[in-house]
Amino acid sequence: MDFEQIKALSDAHYMNTFGERQPMVLTHGSGCTLYDETGKAYTDLLAGIAVCALGYGHPALTEAITSQAKKLIHCSNYFYTEQQARLAQLLCENTCADRVFFANSGAEANEGAIKLARKVFFDRGENRYEIISMDNSFHGRTLATLAATGQKKYREAFLPMPEGFINVPYKDIDAVRSAIGEHTAAVLVEPIQGEGGVIEGGAEYLKALRKLCDEKGILLIFDEIQSGMGRTGKLFAHQAYGVEPDIFTVAKALCGGIPSGAILAKESCCAFKPGDHGTTFGGNSLACAAGIAVLGEILKPGFLGGVEHKGSLLKSGLLNLMRRYPGKIVDVRGMGLMLGAQLAEAIPAKKVQEKLIQMGFLPGTAGQNTLRLLPPLIIDEKQIRAFLDALDELLKGWEL
Repeated sequence: MDFEQIKALSDAHYMNTFGERQPMVLTHGSGCTLYDETGKAYTDLLAGIAVCALGYGHPALTEAITSQAKKLIHCSNYFYTEQQARLAQLLCENTCADRVFFANSGAEANEGAIKLARKVFFDRGENRYEIISMDNSFHGRTLATLAATGQKKYREAFLPMPEGFINVPYKDIDAVRSAIGEHTAAVLVEPIQGEGGVIEGGAEYLKALRKLCDEKGILLIFDEIQSGMGRTGKLFAHQAYGVEPDIFTVAKALCGGIPSGAILAKESCCAFKPGDHGTTFGGNSLACAAGIAVLGEILKPGFLGGVEHKGSLLKSGLLNLMRRYPGKIVDVRGMGLMLGAQLAEAIPAKKVQEKLIQMGFLPGTAGQNTLRLLPPLIIDEKQIRAFLDALDELLKGWEL
């Protein structure tokens, strides 16, 4: 089928929640390169929104998926499976978590984390159920995670929101302190806001949140859906800041593209008992086999150091362009290979994205007119420099 046939089918039968998509059909990929239906190649700088950490056709991931698919894809959580146990072990051994619960997505992981926090205080006989989250945040599309998401545009069509959620300004510790009351159960925060425009919380803020939660006897939950799995040069972003949460969530890159998510928690917060929570697909053998392969690659000696190095190269290049074209790039943010370049209002990020796609690069966009860069973690220096050269050429000819 050609592009027009595929588009016509989609327009006729698929619910249009994504607006006008890019006018191409992606057919296959290799490494950090994607190809459309015409055979044109693109350097991927979005990785399926931080999902395809190992790029496309990675031999270890491909082998794990195909091998497991021949044996057992799914059998239900009424039974033990080796892959689920091994992936849980790997996650706990490499983080501050003691236990894991596998879900299907980031939204479901966050929803489960909210339930878990409330269950902790229910078991203690305390009427604590409120969740404090941040303006400009993004935690998912379910009703509860929408209520936690601090962006009106995602919520207004689905009012009323579930009760028990309070939004306060990001990076404002005094606002959090003022919002804590007798019913507060937890603070939910992204160490780095992704959809909000790649905005770092920073060590000072996150450490202050940890201290405040300890003082008030409430829980600290980190949403690492986008920033986890090596994206920042650490396995999880909070490890870079030296701050341990009570509960944290991961999804996106966890299983390399197989839908998955997870709630991770310290033993003191593992309040779920049989019947409190559950899942049909979460933690099935196929997803967990993929997750073992992904973690196996990320945890290899030198891999995360390579992410830090390539992230530094990309960020330095963006900062250099900001110096060369003052007023065109107004800020560069993020760490590792989770970066954002905020553009001047006169330079719409969506237009820049379209131009870069025409030049053979696939970046993303995010809040605050930001060009969002989330390439596969295996991207090489040559591809990074080629992108920087293309952005340089584009900005040079852009009249303000």
